[in-house]
Amino acid sequence: MEFTQEFIDGLAVNEAGVMKRIAETLSVRTDQVSVVVGLFNEGGTVPFIARYRKEATGSLDEVQIRDIEHLFSSGVNMETRRIEIIRGIFEQGKLDEPLYENILKAASLSELEDIYAPYKRKKKTRGMIAQEKGLNSLADLMLELDADTLRARAAEFIREDTEHPELSVTSVDDALQGAMDIIAERTAQDAENRADVKSFYRADGRVIVKGAGDENEKKSSVYQMYWDYNESLSQIKPHRILAINRGEREGKLEIVIDVDENTAVEKLQNKNLIHNEYHKTAIEDGLKRLLSPAVIRELRSDASDSADEHGIGVFSANLKNLLMQQPIKGTRVLGIDPGIRTGTKCACLDDTGKYLHYFVFKNDKVDEAKKAILRNIKDHNLQLIAVGNGTGTKEVQEIVTQLISENNLDVLYTVVDEDGASVYSASDIAREEFPDLDLTIRGAISIGRRLQDPLAELVKIDPKSIGVGLYQHDVNQKKLSDTLDEVVASVVNNVGVNLNTASASLLRYVSGINRQLAKKIVKYRDEKGKIASRMELLNVPGMGPKTFEQCAGFLRIPESVEALDNTWVHPENYELARLIKGTVTATGNLTANARSELKGKYAVGDATINDIFDELKKPGLDPRGAYPKPIMQKGVVTFEDLKEGMTVTGKIKNVVDFGAFVDLGIKETALAHISELSDNFVKDPMDIIKVGDVLDFKIIALDTERRRISLSRKSGAPSARAATQAVRRDSKSPALTASSRSGGAAGGERKNTTVVKKQNFNAQDDGLMYNPFAEAFKRR
Repeated sequence: MEFTQEFIDGLAVNEAGVMKRIAETLSVRTDQVSVVVGLFNEGGTVPFIARYRKEATGSLDEVQIRDIEHLFSSGVNMETRRIEIIRGIFEQGKLDEPLYENILKAASLSELEDIYAPYKRKKKTRGMIAQEKGLNSLADLMLELDADTLRARAAEFIREDTEHPELSVTSVDDALQGAMDIIAERTAQDAENRADVKSFYRADGRVIVKGAGDENEKKSSVYQMYWDYNESLSQIKPHRILAINRGEREGKLEIVIDVDENTAVEKLQNKNLIHNEYHKTAIEDGLKRLLSPAVIRELRSDASDSADEHGIGVFSANLKNLLMQQPIKGTRVLGIDPGIRTGTKCACLDDTGKYLHYFVFKNDKVDEAKKAILRNIKDHNLQLIAVGNGTGTKEVQEIVTQLISENNLDVLYTVVDEDGASVYSASDIAREEFPDLDLTIRGAISIGRRLQDPLAELVKIDPKSIGVGLYQHDVNQKKLSDTLDEVVASVVNNVGVNLNTASASLLRYVSGINRQLAKKIVKYRDEKGKIASRMELLNVPGMGPKTFEQCAGFLRIPESVEALDNTWVHPENYELARLIKGTVTATGNLTANARSELKGKYAVGDATINDIFDELKKPGLDPRGAYPKPIMQKGVVTFEDLKEGMTVTGKIKNVVDFGAFVDLGIKETALAHISELSDNFVKDPMDIIKVGDVLDFKIIALDTERRRISLSRKSGAPSARAATQAVRRDSKSPALTASSRSGGAAGGERKNTTVVKKQNFNAQDDGLMYNPFAEAFKRR
């Protein structure tokens, strides 16, 4: 095959091919992928396409549409890079057919970059030098001739280059070594060889971890369980990968990837018809010197990427369930942020979350505190008290309980998780909302509001500060932020937003609306008053027709004279919706003939008609209504009140690989280990529980010294000793116990061990929450 400048210039990304691969990956039709990509190119968003373009996409759901978006972007990026590499090597005059074919076969960016790496170096590789010496033909002969004949032919390649002495071939052995270097590089660059070796190493390799310190350091290390650790590369769990990556970066752990290179060499040699030892040796050199290190780097990178995806996935699922907690609408709330040194801050809120008044009391001045709370309850007609679970919460709960009982008040109280409240109170968003209030008062407002409408309040806080992840400081931070933003946007657009009460922080997540436009909407609302209809949105500066199309259906206006403005029906379908409503009102149903007429007249399908029909039956239904309500307290419970064997009600606060952290309404957070979640085997805690679930548990162990609580949902809870041992096992590090701690696959020695230097490992250099208990119990 001849490579010409015209051929190289004509290379272009085959988007149709990318779409075809995506369709195969997601098990959808190629035309569906094409339509979604086209809608994105037209400015469509995932929520809009999923809800309002079902006929076009064949009713693909939000997850599939988002997957298409990600896969198309990454696919185009990879094909663009593939072309860049081909052009780069061509410009060097080193592009040949085998190399070109291997570049085309490369299945990942890391594989592409490994192929290209030798051509980016200023220093030439041994194979490149051998090619410049004119030894390609001898390398071809090495694949066909026996040793004696090959040596005889090698003599023909001896030559002296006076102009470039470094390109001289001085002897038969020099010629043969150059030919072997060429074959070694061909072996390493061959895509099939790489795939075979990678598959073998993944199945057979092991991760061996050693502590970098003496026994004394081991005893106090959070990485104690990894001090002499050994596990199969194919079996190691994501949270263990994150833990050892962190330990390695801190210099506390040393990692070796143990692979059987000798067997890998034999496998590659057996793939070839070998006529001489030179060819055989060249294959071994190609694997051990070039291919094996590259494959191990890729395996480690893959493992770290997979662990990142898992950690981000756990965080995302927890965040979604947290944001979907049921709001308490139409209730006037007193938000209380307990404090000791500077006093307890209280904020009175009306039923829309509007700030009314604040006051402060000292926990040790009980009578004054009761009088202040009672006065504000009466003055502002407060119906519910939200007490933060931080330091001082016990004393505040006692005051509130006594007050309600002594005055026979028709007021309830509940304990609210404070995670992120201090972050919000010191943020620019909080300063913009309440420029004249102290940050501690802003915290009390946030506590009260997150009970009234968790979604509307929690969107103001960086999701990483909310406390529903475990490995967020160890994963790729950009990917984590992007994914969590997608989760928040998904929830916001599935719930819908009240246009006249939503903050800019909430509006910016609505389909089609960015930060700047969100602020313009709020400014317009402040200057003009409540927005009367969806169509009035077009008067907001920066709101063009396309943006209006994308956002209108997700914005609700309860005050509008147009009832459809408070439903999921998009303005583009109002006329259709009115006809459907009229037909249903008149006949009680939508007949097949009526459907057919509507589809023909409005160019819609059954999906749109069904959605409108369902929405008109239950307009404005909030999907959060299906989630549990907050637990209302009846008295004060403290750690000292708990006893082993006691049954308690708790709310799932965080779900992780090894179980769930449970909020019991006290300062301390309890742990239900995965082995205690059910009488049946549980592979993944998220299969049976989620953040926000309110469940009954039995206390199976109490550690009074470290104030730790172990829970169980089993019908026959284990002994306290067994439960405590399980708890302590998991509290040593973020990972569970390994399947084995020492020895090879079968306890014997490996044939060969490859060490990958830590600078080659793909891991983010951020902090790690080593101890799940420490993380849970240090919460405010």
